[in-house]
Amino acid sequence: MSVTPESPSTPNALSRRTVLQRAAVAGLVATPAAGFLAACADSGSDDEPGTSNTGAVSATNPLGAPEDQPINVVIFNGGYGDKYATDVHEPMYKKAHPKSEVKHQSSQAISTLVQPLIAGGNAPEFVNNSGEKSLDFGALVADGQLQDLTALFDAPSVDDPTKKVRDTLVPGTVDTGSFNGKPYVLYYVSTVFGIWYSGKLFADNGWAAPKTWAEFTALCDKIKAKGIAPYAYAGANAAYYQWNIILTSAAKIGGADVLKNIDNLEDGAWKTDAVKQAAEAWAEIGAKYNLQGAEGLKHTDVQLKQNQYQLGMYPSGDWLENEQKKDTPEGFKYQMMTTPSVTGSDKLKSTALRATAGEGYMVLAKSKNPKGGMEYMRQMLSKAGGKGFTEVVKAPTVVLGSTDGLTFTPGTQSSQDALKAAGSEVFNLFFDGWYKDLDKEARTATNELMFGRIKADQFVERIQKKADEIKKDSSITKFKR
Repeated sequence: MSVTPESPSTPNALSRRTVLQRAAVAGLVATPAAGFLAACADSGSDDEPGTSNTGAVSATNPLGAPEDQPINVVIFNGGYGDKYATDVHEPMYKKAHPKSEVKHQSSQAISTLVQPLIAGGNAPEFVNNSGEKSLDFGALVADGQLQDLTALFDAPSVDDPTKKVRDTLVPGTVDTGSFNGKPYVLYYVSTVFGIWYSGKLFADNGWAAPKTWAEFTALCDKIKAKGIAPYAYAGANAAYYQWNIILTSAAKIGGADVLKNIDNLEDGAWKTDAVKQAAEAWAEIGAKYNLQGAEGLKHTDVQLKQNQYQLGMYPSGDWLENEQKKDTPEGFKYQMMTTPSVTGSDKLKSTALRATAGEGYMVLAKSKNPKGGMEYMRQMLSKAGGKGFTEVVKAPTVVLGSTDGLTFTPGTQSSQDALKAAGSEVFNLFFDGWYKDLDKEARTATNELMFGRIKADQFVERIQKKADEIKKDSSITKFKR
């Protein structure tokens, strides 16, 4: 990727109690806060978490995973499902470590499932932390809950023991999951973000993907004239895709440093002309072209409307095609376009886009077998692990060479073509994984903006206020790139 986190001075650390209180207040835990915190305080046991015995280190077990200890795997059952885990990665781990039992769970509410397990001293080894109800990566890092993955990335690759795991991955992968220079999260899927449409619908009507804002609004008018909603943003679960689109436009207007400054909590970063211009442009799209009733719909409801040809364009990442495969009619042909240029003087071309190693996976340091969790990751990061994932979910991973010989579906191929066309103008952002409260505020403010309850200047003021609060709060660990 085109961005690399830098290492600032050592930040202040969050206390465990502070992190858990915030989790409870934020509604991440189903149990009352007092009982939840009490459970944490009394979670000790004879089999102390995080103190597992080390297995025999060997060429096939370089991390020393205990051969006779189980690992607990928790997978977010969302856009990618959990079949890649049950059918590919878990059997791979079991084959390499036949005496170790793999216990599988999946959920669409990771925080609801995992937070009480952490509190009770029964943290799972491996977690796919994703979805609307994901855990706060930044708070987990600050609280010492996540395993430092340096040993994993420095371990020999499954495929070539002369290479370290880190050298078999797309450049920037390790950095993307690093907090102040230390890796704690594995972002596994090569993810491209953009605006999605039906290739069939566009071809049937002679429509082309727009490159300029004038072309974009003209296309919206043409789609609307056909009795089809031109665009939709799902408001019921405040999906982050729309603020992602707004900030993508802001980066194109003002350059990628716009996002870097937001991540680094720079003074006034949200109030720059680039962010305000982008918010104004997208607020107009919301006012004139949004799907009627979209505020009350979840993302899956809106996506279904698109599969039924009731919607023209929808913002998402390139997991969309796989997520909708059961509802996509034959010949629909998912395609992705990049966000069009907003002004005639944008610093980045219309082909520029946001792409990253996405879909975060973590090993919990206070689980009973964190070395087993890291070994599970090492198996994932083999060519067979990457290829198997892609064959199941039709999305490429960060494992170099794992897609050789594979044929992509139309949607994934279009996103990969867009990534290639972007060249060096590929950017990313990190604040949503670093500061959960800021992410939540951005989602809420985006709803207000897109459904006409606030203007662009109020939008940027509101999110800037939250960013300033976080910056001034000495109890919150700060991250920098």
